[in-house]
Amino acid sequence: MTQPLNPPPLSRRQTLERLRADPTVSVLIIGAGINGAGLFRDLALQGVDVLIVDKQDFCAGASAAPSRLIHGGLKYLETGEFRLVAQSTRERNLLLRNAPHVVHPLRTAMPTHSWWGGIWPSIQRFFRRPAKMDDRGILISELGLTLYDFFGRHFRSMPRHSLTLGRRVHQSLPDIRCDVRALHTYYDAAISQAERLGFELIDDGCRTHRGAMALNHVDLSGADRGTVNFEDEEGNAFTVRPQIIVNAGGAWIDEINRTLGLETRHIGGTKGGHLIVDVPQVRDQLEGRMIYFGTPDGRICLIYPFMNHVLVGATDIRCTDPDQAVCDDDERDYMLEAVRYLFPDVPIGPEQVRYRYSGVRPLPRSDAADPGQISRDHAIVEDRIHDWPVLSLVGGKWTTFRGFAEEVADDVLARLGRRRELDTRQLAIGGGKDYPRDAAAREMWLARVTELCDGDRGRAIVLLARYGTRGEAVARHCERIDVDGLSRQRPLDSLVDYREGEIDFVCRFERVEHLADVLFRRLPIALAGQLDGAVIDEVAALCGAALGWPDARRGSEIERARDVAMHAHGVSLTPAESSFQENSP
Repeated sequence: MTQPLNPPPLSRRQTLERLRADPTVSVLIIGAGINGAGLFRDLALQGVDVLIVDKQDFCAGASAAPSRLIHGGLKYLETGEFRLVAQSTRERNLLLRNAPHVVHPLRTAMPTHSWWGGIWPSIQRFFRRPAKMDDRGILISELGLTLYDFFGRHFRSMPRHSLTLGRRVHQSLPDIRCDVRALHTYYDAAISQAERLGFELIDDGCRTHRGAMALNHVDLSGADRGTVNFEDEEGNAFTVRPQIIVNAGGAWIDEINRTLGLETRHIGGTKGGHLIVDVPQVRDQLEGRMIYFGTPDGRICLIYPFMNHVLVGATDIRCTDPDQAVCDDDERDYMLEAVRYLFPDVPIGPEQVRYRYSGVRPLPRSDAADPGQISRDHAIVEDRIHDWPVLSLVGGKWTTFRGFAEEVADDVLARLGRRRELDTRQLAIGGGKDYPRDAAAREMWLARVTELCDGDRGRAIVLLARYGTRGEAVARHCERIDVDGLSRQRPLDSLVDYREGEIDFVCRFERVEHLADVLFRRLPIALAGQLDGAVIDEVAALCGAALGWPDARRGSEIERARDVAMHAHGVSLTPAESSFQENSP
C-alpha cells in the first residue's frame, strides 16, 4: 500500500524540471475541477504516476460555482433515477464523515400549499414526459421523502424527515407566504468551502505519491503523435507522454478534445447563477435551515444561511460558451423575485446582493426542452487519438465525485494492468484527517492550538472551522517571527479575522500563482462578501512578499483581481466600496 510521504510534494519548479527530464506519465488528467481532482487523488493513492493540469486554477470553473450542497438529489426521484439517488445519499453520508471541516448537515424545509398538488405532473415526469411542477403537495412530498430516507439509510448520520402543519408553520417562519400549509423537514448537507476541498484533494494526492504531480495555470497547445504539448503563462513550453488521457475539462470537454485533434459533441451545459445576499430578516428566520421551494414557473429554488448572509440559487439556462458565463442582471432579478415570492413582505433589492457567481454544469448533450430534465448522472465516454484512449468525464456533481472517481480509477487501473490498493470510501480528506469527533477531542485540539494563538481561543475556533485540523499547521506558521522581526499573528487592517501569517502560509504551501487564487478560492474572502479595494491591496502586498513579486507584478495582480471581482462577480470597487455594481457585463 502506498504510504504518505515524509518529504514535501514536488514544487512547481521541480515538477517542470521532472517533466522536462522525463515527460512520461501513466495518466494525464486535463482539467482540475472536482471530477479531475477526485480522480487524481484516487490514482495517486494507488501509486499511479499521474499528472493533472488546468488552464486556470484548481477548482476555478463550475466546481467553484455550485449551490454548495452535498445532497442526495430529491428531485431525481421524480424522473425515476433511483440509482443516482441511492449513490448520492450514500456519498453525502460519506462526505459528512470524511470532510467534516467543510461538509456539514443542513436542515431543509420544503413548503407545500395543498394536499393533492403535484400528483399528476409527478406521474408524467416519472415517465420522462414534460410537465410543469408548480406545486408539490403534502401527499406527494411525503411519499418522496419516505423514499429519500430509504435510499439514505447507508452510513446514515442524520434524522429522518418530519412534517409540520398549520399554525406551527407560521410560528416557525413568520414572513413566509400565507398560503403555505405545511413544512416537510429533512436533512441534506452543505459544503462551506468547495474550492478548498478541491485543492485538498490535489494536495493529498501530491503528498501521497511522489509520482503524482499537479500544475495550475498551464495551457494545452496541442498534441503530436506520442506527445501532448503545454505552455505556461510565461511562454515556457513542455511536453508530456502519457499512456492514457483523461479529459476532465467539464464544460470545456469538447474544446479540449478539439485541441487534441478530436471532434466531439459530448457536452450541452447549462448555466447556474447564484447570489450572496445581505438580508438579515430572512437569515434570522431560517435559523440555519435551507428552504427548498418551487416557483410559479415550475423552477426549483433554494435559500439558506451562508457566511453571515444568505445564498440564493439557482438558474438553469443553456450556455454554449463557458468562458462567458456570468450571473447577469436578468438572473439576479429572477432569483430576487423568487425570494420575494416566498417572503412577500420582506424588502429585498439588488443593493443587498454582495456577490454573485455562475458556472456551467457539464451535462450531456440533450435535446430536452426543459434543461432541468437533463440527467445529472455521470458517464465515461471513450474516444481515441493516435495510440491513446481519451476518456471524457461527462456530467457528475460535487456530491458524487468520490464515487465517480472510483469508477474511472478502476477503469484506468484495468487498462494499466493494475489492481486497486486502497479503498477511498472512508478515507478522510485534507483537514478532515484526525478531525475531533466529540466534545472531549475538540476541547483537546482547541486547547493545544489556543496556546499557539497567544491564548486566543476564538482564533483557534476560527482556524478549525476554516482549515480543519490543518489549522494547527497554520497556527504554528503564524507563531513564528518574520524576517523583519514582526509577529505573524498581526490581524490584517482590512480583514480582522485573518492574520498576516495565515496569508503567508497559504501563498507558500498551497500552490498559489495569482492573487485571485487566494481571494476567490484558497480562502473564502470574496465568497463571504468581504472583498473591497483595501482588502485586495493588503492581501496583494502579503502575497507579493511571500512569493517575491516585484512592484510591477503586484500591480498587475491587483488589476487582474479587480477585473474578476467586477466583471465576473458584480462587486463594485468604487470609493463607495460596499455598494453593488448594478450593470456588470
